[in-house]
Amino acid sequence: MAVLKIILTVVFIIISIALTVIILMQEGKSAGLGAIAGAADTYWGKNKGRSMEGRLVTGTKILVVLFVVIAAVLNLGIF
Repeated sequence: MAVLKIILTVVFIIISIALTVIILMQEGKSAGLGAIAGAADTYWGKNKGRSMEGRLVTGTKILVVLFVVIAAVLNLGIF
């Protein structure tokens, strides 16, 4: 059981570091002056999910879920 706790702790630390890096790589949510003026969506705006930014957002969501699950498992006290 102690080995499993050590492995989960190491994975938890790696996920924490990866989550920090991915969050810092993301752009801000401000859309610029075009959003204030009511400009139409651009091709890039419509296909943002397929871009690098979209992948970062998806990766962030997956890592957050893993982070919360592993944190809960480590704090249950079953190890």
